[in-house]
Amino acid sequence: MSGAEAPVRVHTSGRVAHLTLNRPKALNALNHEMVGLIDEALTEWERDPAVETVVITGAGERGLCAGGDIRAVHDDARDGDGTASAEFWRDEYRLNARIARYPKPYVAVMDGIVMGGGVGISAHGSVRVVTERSRIAMPETGIGFVPDVGGTHLLALAPGELGTHLALTGAQIGAGDALRCGLADHYLHSTALPAFVDDLAGMPVRDALARHVQPPPEGELSAHCDWTDSCYASDTVEEILQRLLAHPAPEAKEAARTLHTKSPTALKVALSALRRARRLGSLEAVLDQEYRVSCAALSAPDLVEGVRAQIIDKDRAPRWSPATLAEVTDADVERFFAPLGDRELGLAGADTTLEVAW
Repeated sequence: MSGAEAPVRVHTSGRVAHLTLNRPKALNALNHEMVGLIDEALTEWERDPAVETVVITGAGERGLCAGGDIRAVHDDARDGDGTASAEFWRDEYRLNARIARYPKPYVAVMDGIVMGGGVGISAHGSVRVVTERSRIAMPETGIGFVPDVGGTHLLALAPGELGTHLALTGAQIGAGDALRCGLADHYLHSTALPAFVDDLAGMPVRDALARHVQPPPEGELSAHCDWTDSCYASDTVEEILQRLLAHPAPEAKEAARTLHTKSPTALKVALSALRRARRLGSLEAVLDQEYRVSCAALSAPDLVEGVRAQIIDKDRAPRWSPATLAEVTDADVERFFAPLGDRELGLAGADTTLEVAW
């Protein structure tokens, strides 16, 4: 196919190499082919002394990337044996880890919608730019899934319990909150993006940032830390819900109503994954854990049902199984973290030592 039709457009300009996700009709949803193309380009550019910076953007006006191609995962879980999805995640999570350790500046332009897998290919980068149009989220619990692509690592590092709030509710946040939560580094107005990217072709990243970065807008989450920190401090979803419902802040009660719409199993597994991620520490160890969780989700009913309700039939009425938190046992949760034997991702044992000199 031509460069214009390729799902990832690749080119260089001056000292910068460009990755453009190119499925705008699908909001640049990430599939296995795209993961491979990105990885191949990063391999080539890592060895190319003429390339000093990598920039990733999304085609179209709506956003960088709305997530992974969850329809393909749904079909594989429903009709196949899950092998294709497991292989996709294996390569995707390895790419996430590679981005985090990339030896050259990796500039992620997180303009517009950036969700799920889109967070994985951007928020692990060394230079993460948000705009007034940025809408960032890890909405997996709404489709019977659990934040992945290193999302539980990132959210576990957010201040207080903001990461727990975002992981369980799937709430979307803007630029100010993304900066506060450690998911982004710099704010630019969207109108400045073309000039910023053009400048990267001829000057170091820090100089281009100094020319274009602006003070960020105020986020919304700072005003809610009193209830997020107290309500989400529990290690059980049931207790979190009780605290949210008892708190006088109307936003806390709204969060409780949101949680009641999510998969009970996904909520419990996501909370456990976050708490474990804090103890695991490294991104690689967390990605290994997320791979176990994701593979287990393929044989659980809620992923197929959640995608059906939210994306395929769009009736927004998922029939979760089990239907209530009380029915989800500790053993049910523990199953998602069971070792995979020779199918483990195995990133934590790899050498991730890296000197970044830029």
